[in-house]
Amino acid sequence: MANILLLANINCDRLLELDKPLQTGGRFHYQDGGLRLGGGGANTGIGLVWAGHNVSLVSQVGSDKIGNWILAQASTKGLDCRLVERFDGATCEMLLVMTPDGERTIIRPQRPLFELSTPPSWRQWDALYTNSSAKGISQWTASALDHCLVVSQLAKDERVRPCHILIASITDMHGRCDDNKWDFAAKIAGESLQYFVVTDGENGAIAYSANEQFHVPAVTAQVLDTTGAGDAFAAGLIHYLCQQKAITQAMEEGARWAAIAVATASSVPGDALQHYLQSKKHSE
Repeated sequence: MANILLLANINCDRLLELDKPLQTGGRFHYQDGGLRLGGGGANTGIGLVWAGHNVSLVSQVGSDKIGNWILAQASTKGLDCRLVERFDGATCEMLLVMTPDGERTIIRPQRPLFELSTPPSWRQWDALYTNSSAKGISQWTASALDHCLVVSQLAKDERVRPCHILIASITDMHGRCDDNKWDFAAKIAGESLQYFVVTDGENGAIAYSANEQFHVPAVTAQVLDTTGAGDAFAAGLIHYLCQQKAITQAMEEGARWAAIAVATASSVPGDALQHYLQSKKHSE
């Protein structure tokens, strides 16, 4: 399969399960769901490993026990963590506040600045996926465009991010874009942009190109935990794009992975995705 480089966060998530939906000024009871591996690097990467790809992670964690725990957990799941940097200081927990309907609120401390070094040689890589605010991402993605597939998540601001495929959720777009979504994406991704994929939960996803757009419906699922659904969609999309599938086929696979993700009480992929991938392999 493909050699995939992920530039994304890996976290230690602490799950707090509330007894009712959040509201300003309210009082809530919670159950401590304990620690679990999370972050876009884990949520996206583990499924790609299970799909048979070689996945390396570029990220940073602190030089402390939590950082050690994160790297041990990620490595056990099959992620190559040799490119993960360590910074002096503590790795803070991410708080995932979960309401009974499966919706989550993320509370995290300010991360230390992650400044990327010189881009690697891209000859060994088939795909680069970025979902990070690290300084220097645009230089990495621009240098990779002529050598491998480049897929990026829309940044929280308007910084440029040269890529072939740009992904965003409809909530990421709120207040940032008028009706011409292609022009908005092209200003960020540049001339190499092929598709701008916008996900919208139960309403599915739309891929915009310079001349047309394609809609793919969501796959119905019982929602247990929405954490990591967008990461799972990106992973399924990348999995099929690395097999030279059409964008609509890749989006349909992403929708299947996302449906499995929301029906799993975890942010990282669970047994259901493994079973799905094994059944597909046996049927081919």
